[in-house]
Amino acid sequence: MSGRLVGKTALITGAARGIGKAFALAYAREGARVAIADIDLPAAERCAAEVGAGAIAIALDVSSQDSIDSAVDACTNQVGGIDILVNNAALFDLAPIVEISRASYDRLFSVNVAGTLFTLQAVARSMIERGRGGKIINMASQAGRRGEALVGVYCATKAAVISITQSAGLDLIRHGINVNAIAPGVVEGEHWKGVDALFAKYENRQPGEKMRLVGEAVPFGRMGRAEDLTGMAVFLASAEADYIVAQTYNVDGGNWMN
Repeated sequence: MSGRLVGKTALITGAARGIGKAFALAYAREGARVAIADIDLPAAERCAAEVGAGAIAIALDVSSQDSIDSAVDACTNQVGGIDILVNNAALFDLAPIVEISRASYDRLFSVNVAGTLFTLQAVARSMIERGRGGKIINMASQAGRRGEALVGVYCATKAAVISITQSAGLDLIRHGINVNAIAPGVVEGEHWKGVDALFAKYENRQPGEKMRLVGEAVPFGRMGRAEDLTGMAVFLASAEADYIVAQTYNVDGGNWMN
């Protein structure tokens, strides 16, 4: 089999649907074995079946350390080790600053920040012990590049992901582990139904209006699709990115420049 990821094994969190699923399919096409890790195990099993031979499904709740450790152990035991980690699992919420609840704050930081950090940590420990280096890709967001009036907590979590990527990248490269991140813009998918409903509530908009407006505002001319991100995800997981360390790449149709 030819491909840039032949002989590699990738663990992708939140991979049962959306961006994570698109990454799993792209990695498999490039020859990698893929572990579909998701809190929804039946959905992960369906995704693994779709990805095909070599794909496995693993239950993972990134807000639980026991679950993280079990998932890394399961992946190691079933496929022999992890060469690539994609920290994709995340939650979204929005509210005006004066209405943000501690429950929402705790939930988003538990998954988006602690989940990213401690999954990265567990996999990095496994990679160091194995002695073959590896690639770790965190999913940031254009929301991590700037604040947004209604999206304070989510923006803060993604800014934290960018910072963790920088710190972990500088620390782990001595072990041959490259840590980088992808910052998507607005990406269409089933999650946007909930996002659109929240904007409709707080901005007094009609259903679907916010989604249409944000798509029209993208310089490329439309919202992103999960498949638009796969090229960068494959590149950062490949040997072509061996000299890239602690960077966050915008893949957003021109929404943000830095």
